[in-house]
Amino acid sequence: MLIDFFLEVRRAKVPASLREFLDLLEALQNRLAFANMEEFYYLSRLCLVKDERHFDKFDRAFDAYFKGIENLDDLMAALIPEDWLRAEFEKQLTDEEKAKIDSLGGLEELIEAFKKRMEEQKERHQGGNKWIGTGGTSPFGANGYNPEGFRIGQKDGRQGRAVKVWEKREYKDLDDSITLGIRNIKVALRRLRKFARQGAADQLDMDDTIRSTARNAGYLDLKMVPERHNAVKVLIFFDVGGSMDPHIRVCEELFSAARLEFKHMEYFYFHNFVYESLWKSNIRRMNETTPTWDLLHKYTPDYKVIFVGDATMAPYEISHPGGSIEHWNEEAGATWFQRISEHFRKVVWLNPLPENYWGSGGSLGMTRQLVNNHMYPLTIDGLESAMRHLSK
Repeated sequence: MLIDFFLEVRRAKVPASLREFLDLLEALQNRLAFANMEEFYYLSRLCLVKDERHFDKFDRAFDAYFKGIENLDDLMAALIPEDWLRAEFEKQLTDEEKAKIDSLGGLEELIEAFKKRMEEQKERHQGGNKWIGTGGTSPFGANGYNPEGFRIGQKDGRQGRAVKVWEKREYKDLDDSITLGIRNIKVALRRLRKFARQGAADQLDMDDTIRSTARNAGYLDLKMVPERHNAVKVLIFFDVGGSMDPHIRVCEELFSAARLEFKHMEYFYFHNFVYESLWKSNIRRMNETTPTWDLLHKYTPDYKVIFVGDATMAPYEISHPGGSIEHWNEEAGATWFQRISEHFRKVVWLNPLPENYWGSGGSLGMTRQLVNNHMYPLTIDGLESAMRHLSK
């Protein structure tokens, strides 16, 4: 069964070798991951992925493979043995969740009922109130309704009543290896250019060579100059996670194009809004952050600053201390954004949402005000307008 998983990872363009696959099998035989899907995910990624650039490709392959299994008997036998299933559901149950599942006789009976349905069901099921499938009112499945149950294979919640969700997705670093579909973005970014000759003099200056040779009575006098580079320095901040997940592809295309177009480019991630720290790797965002003060001291005011995000959140996440949904921020996000905009001469905000959706109130209106109305849609026209403003 894991051979098919290995092939799915290879199809996702992750350069995993057979030796690394054998290492994964040996690790499983030594019970380095047991009865815990999250442990298996991290172990398999550790064995099969040797470069952080491929993490998101691996995640997509992992998600596609384990969602695409149609044989329920194999799923039960290989992916959710009894101990694993029990460990996953018992691990984080709260008192409220335990009370919710009492209507089915407690967690033991809910798990037993789930196992029994898995054994009895032989095909995909749509609707109804018993089998595991989509729609309907069964306590097991996706895109249906039941006061409590297991949500399996459904990306987002609908009623907010699931006792447990059979999947987990964390924030992902943007993939900078995307090469298709970015030509127009690169053309738009080229409006932000400031050429300068820097480095070793390794290119022939034809005009100066001709003039110098003529002044030298015809004796050849070669003149060399450094290569011309785009000297613009760019700082990009990407909003990740939550409502930005549907926009991952366009952000990756922008990220790839910017990495190719700007020699001097730095990037950081944030979630919803900027606070006292940012990070460069999403898998280490809890223990490897960069204080925003350090960023303001390190990067000079001539950096062109680009924020990329949908600016969709609760208004208090911008306006109030403690507004962040992930930690307690001593100072409001608006305060930190004001410091950034005062330090850097040019700041713009690129929004992947359609411009007719923005409106003038809520968090979008507050963000537009903080950026002095220099918010542009993440389209080719919007990019060109943003680059024109930054190049002034």
